[in-house]
Amino acid sequence: MNNASPVRAWLGLLVVLGPVLLVAMDGSVLFLAMPAITGALSPSADQSLWILDSYGFAVGSLLIAFGTIGDRYGRKRLLLIGAAMFGLGSVGAAFATSPESLIAFRVLMGVAGATLLPSALAVLGTLFTDPRRRAQAIGIFAATFAAGFAIGPTVAGQLLSRFWWGSVLLINVPVVLLFLMFAPILLGEVRATVAGRIDVASVATSAAGLLLAMYAVKHTAAEGISATATGAGLVGAVLLGWFGRRQGQIANPLIDFALFRNRVFTIAIVTGFLPLAAWSATAYLGGIYLQSVLDLTVTDAALLAVPGAVVLTVTAVVTPAIAARIGRSAALVTAHFTIVAGLLLLLPTGTSTGAGWYIAATAVAGIGYGISFSVVADIAVAAVPAERAGSAAALAETGNELGNALGIALFGSLAALVFRIGGPDLAPTLGATLDLPDLLPAAAANARSAFVDGLHVVAAAAAVLHALLGLVALRVLRSRPVNVESTEPTPVGL
Repeated sequence: MNNASPVRAWLGLLVVLGPVLLVAMDGSVLFLAMPAITGALSPSADQSLWILDSYGFAVGSLLIAFGTIGDRYGRKRLLLIGAAMFGLGSVGAAFATSPESLIAFRVLMGVAGATLLPSALAVLGTLFTDPRRRAQAIGIFAATFAAGFAIGPTVAGQLLSRFWWGSVLLINVPVVLLFLMFAPILLGEVRATVAGRIDVASVATSAAGLLLAMYAVKHTAAEGISATATGAGLVGAVLLGWFGRRQGQIANPLIDFALFRNRVFTIAIVTGFLPLAAWSATAYLGGIYLQSVLDLTVTDAALLAVPGAVVLTVTAVVTPAIAARIGRSAALVTAHFTIVAGLLLLLPTGTSTGAGWYIAATAVAGIGYGISFSVVADIAVAAVPAERAGSAAALAETGNELGNALGIALFGSLAALVFRIGGPDLAPTLGATLDLPDLLPAAAANARSAFVDGLHVVAAAAAVLHALLGLVALRVLRSRPVNVESTEPTPVGL
């Protein structure tokens, strides 16, 4: 496949883009579906958060490990296995009959997604041997990934207006089947000449530590302090601490923490994490706000998400050309302060009006999100020596996926805490409260107001964090500007 014809190469790229789009979309496709899922399955507050972010946790915690597995056993083989698993997980999730089963199938989808992203990108190297064509293909790859995150809620809204909530997951199946039909024909196998050893203990402790720590945060926010949540948090912290120490003691660490000694690299990775955390949390809370507070139909809510999705996608596509002129450092700083402006536009939203503010907020913040999705990995890779570029790119990928998951876990838990403190204390979530029989109008108004307060607190907290990171980035990158000509474009979040 190293000598693939141009037509075959572009057809191969088209085939690869299908799973890439699905993996990105499934990080956000349930945002607008949560009110319907709540009505059908009656999940608790922390189960609702797990339904949303268990997928991202699985993808983020296993990306690097599956990259090594693909190097050893073959990228195309892993792509085919992962796509099949993704399809099966999608079918299982679509027909789930309980919150627990839906969470389990979302985890399976996340494991499958972790097999797809690193292998799909590696396969592009065999399809496009010409550096210029390969750069174009990688740009399309990155734009597709960004578009998937952005259009997930919009696609879900259109489906939910016609079908039941499981349809937003069943749309994965036709794409998976087409991929399984054409990938064996168009894609070549890729193996590393020397594959790194997979440290199973590191994979297990990092995943378990994250899950236990996030369980503690979400359970405490939704239901208050308990011995179970406290114990889980302590065990999770111990596991994560042991994981961190182990990475400095083994030959093939999952995370090369030495890279974080480079301040530019650290800013790039945190920038990859924080914008996706803010975007995923506000998209999730915004979907509930539009439907359960403003009483909009799911179709109308989906239409209101379109401007932000379009702005984000277009910005991700044009940013590489703009960054080549103004510099990636300037683009990165601009991203942070544009996101701050967009988040602050959510603060005027209220219980009776706010749709216009929501559109303005998502459109303005979408500019910043699109910039960050496009330049983060480039900056991370350019900041380290060439022989460590692979580790830098892998950390950029992992940071993005964990940002998507942790954004809902942490910011979502913050919103749940505000709702629990300020709400009528009749049910753990807004949806469950509004579904209560004989609910008094005053209690319903109180619940909606408490939810809006939670949205405002999350938006303000995320804006403050972006402003602080933007100021740090301005100071560090001004003294150590990134060379925009030294590296080939590398997609963020892939």
